[in-house]
Amino acid sequence: MVGILLFGGLILLIVLRIPVAYALALAVVPVLLVEPRLTPVMLLQRMLKSYDSFILLSVPFFIMAANVMNASGITNKLIRFSKALVGHLPGGLAHVNVVVSMFFAGISGSSTADAAGIGSVLIPAMIKEKYDRFFTVAVTACSSVMGVIIPPSIIMVVWGGVSNTSVAALFLAGFVPGVMVALSQMGLVHIFSIKRKYPKEHAMDWKELGLSFKAAILPGITPVIIIGGIVGGFVTPTEASLLAVAYALFLALFVYRTIKPGRVSGLLLETAKLGGLSLFAVGTASIYGWVLAYYRLPAYMVEAIGYITSSPTVMLFIIVGLFLIVGTFMDAIPAIVIMTPLLMPLAEHAGIHPLHYAISGIVALSFGLITPPYGLCLLISSEIGGINSMDAIKEVGIFLAIMLLVLSAIIVFPGLTMFLPRLFMPEFL
Repeated sequence: MVGILLFGGLILLIVLRIPVAYALALAVVPVLLVEPRLTPVMLLQRMLKSYDSFILLSVPFFIMAANVMNASGITNKLIRFSKALVGHLPGGLAHVNVVVSMFFAGISGSSTADAAGIGSVLIPAMIKEKYDRFFTVAVTACSSVMGVIIPPSIIMVVWGGVSNTSVAALFLAGFVPGVMVALSQMGLVHIFSIKRKYPKEHAMDWKELGLSFKAAILPGITPVIIIGGIVGGFVTPTEASLLAVAYALFLALFVYRTIKPGRVSGLLLETAKLGGLSLFAVGTASIYGWVLAYYRLPAYMVEAIGYITSSPTVMLFIIVGLFLIVGTFMDAIPAIVIMTPLLMPLAEHAGIHPLHYAISGIVALSFGLITPPYGLCLLISSEIGGINSMDAIKEVGIFLAIMLLVLSAIIVFPGLTMFLPRLFMPEFL
């Protein structure tokens, strides 16, 4: 009965296009009417308790760092280097789109910042060079998902806070899967480019490669500062996010001088809006997840699904399938707050390592950024490209098929996620 109220109510509210952060809170209201032991005060206390996490302070700071990078024109320096690196390949601009997304992911930690910042530059440029408009939107949207897979990643920080998993280990574990996604997309871009005769940007120019590398080196060391500091034990994730903001502002205000001091207040306001929305979703999702746990629904799920299989691989495919479904209609942050503790007992029951479980779930949820009805990165890219998001579904579907093969490899071969953590943080394993 309660399960029907919770899940049915949430689905109905989402169908009615109520924002997920509000839908999660409203879906709990009917339960209060039938369960006298639960009170609004208890739920409010639970919501406030979810914010009692030092690590969640890093979320708005990573958002701020991404906003500063976008506003300061640092994206253009990464695009220039990417052009010098892969622009000589058939379909040069499409390859550049993928490569610069990979580089930007190592700076911003946000897929939406990736889609908006890179898309605003490369989508018009690709259309001008006679690339198919639907293909252009698909490449931009699909490559932007690397923003939450390649470290530093905002949703990895949230996952670490919810599950008490080492954020440093999550960052290390996400690197290889992120590069695999990039290489698979570049392979598909190459096939499209040969078939459709998309142009090369230029011949290989080693001098330009050196000059563009020199121009991109300062923003390029941002992930070294963040990830190196965390893995080395010099800073916490929250302190690293502060360093990222300080470094981005230093580059924008004093090195490149592309932002005037008065613009910083506007960036702070943008960050407050997006950060507030993200953290509000954490609070409402924690209420929803707590009510699920109150009625022992996770335990019932372990008991029911545990009878299906004892194989870790099969169990992880089932878990990832659930993440894929949830990711199509819900943002990754509330999905993590609800689903991570809900499905973790299943992973533990099957003997799946927390890191393997985490990265598989994060990659699966990232695909929700390009799949309707949620598909936020697809919506952003389509808006920039001037098309209806559903018009690009065919091309997105082809990219998604390749990305699902990568996800399957991540599930079947745990070493792909565990290699770097074993190398640099064996004490965690």
